[in-house]
Amino acid sequence: MDFSLFAHMERTSADQDQRALRGDLIALAKMADEGGMRAIWTGEHHGMDFTISPNPFMSLVDLSYHTKNLRLGTGTVIAPFWHPIALAGEAAAADLITDGRIELGVARGAYSYEYERLSPGLDAWDAGQRMREMTPLLRQLWAGDCAHEGTFYHFPSTTSAPKPVQPDGPPIWIAARDINSHVFGVENGFNIQVTPLWQGLDEIESLMAKFNEACANHGGARPKIMLLHHTYVGSDADDIQVAAKEISEFYCYFGAWFQNKRPVRQGLIETLTEDDMAANTMMSPQNMLRDLTMGTAQEVIDQIRQYEDLGYDEFAFWIDSGMSFERKRASLARFIDDVMPAFA
Repeated sequence: MDFSLFAHMERTSADQDQRALRGDLIALAKMADEGGMRAIWTGEHHGMDFTISPNPFMSLVDLSYHTKNLRLGTGTVIAPFWHPIALAGEAAAADLITDGRIELGVARGAYSYEYERLSPGLDAWDAGQRMREMTPLLRQLWAGDCAHEGTFYHFPSTTSAPKPVQPDGPPIWIAARDINSHVFGVENGFNIQVTPLWQGLDEIESLMAKFNEACANHGGARPKIMLLHHTYVGSDADDIQVAAKEISEFYCYFGAWFQNKRPVRQGLIETLTEDDMAANTMMSPQNMLRDLTMGTAQEVIDQIRQYEDLGYDEFAFWIDSGMSFERKRASLARFIDDVMPAFA
């Protein structure tokens, strides 16, 4: 089992200094690097202080100057917001600057808030079709002299400039939920990223079953599969209860952004009231404790053992949570010091 960190700059109120948030992200990346994690992942989002990362390559290049061994992954770029030539070139440039440390996670995107602003009229289906046409072109562009006539993209013979440092280009990961996405990834030799969000072990098992089905139907070929999950390692029972409430609030805001119904001003969504959050019983603190990777170090070890037994190759510690930096840092330190050694 490999371990990685999934993190963004996340801003929950207007009084937070974005320079300080950058410093926090760097500090967490350094902890992950020095603690022996394999990679750090950061995604692409626009106009949302909830997750600040308009170009993940820029963030990853920044982090490369503060880390030594950590792989640097996009988790994920939003395919329909890119042209394949631009994505191939920027990924290759980042790979060059970081001396071959880039990994490329690709997704269709999920927030209608972003679709409305960057590509009006786009829906999830068309976004997925664009991702499926674009992603196989990346390796061809890195190899050079790729021409394409497709449904969404048309271009004459083109070569990525620069070329990536890694011989076949950065490893590609596909964010997958339904069986068709798993099949697409496996058939193209891409690794798979999955997240059950708040849905617990049943969803974790279902996602692995879809991956296994896709592999079985493609001659047994098996790329890597990574589980991304909100994680908290607590110091005691009271600390864990506090974390459950904090992550419950995070998911209430996650749902509000996803529904795209509340006003947004200066990148911040209209504040949810205590009554708003209490009414969202699906995201209750009790459900967070039941369904996320949370608990004492031993309890988290036991949970990750289940994921390992299911066949997951990598576990990504999703640290975005609305918590203070100090609480994030303490949980990550306990994960590195007390959880990871059990899997050495």
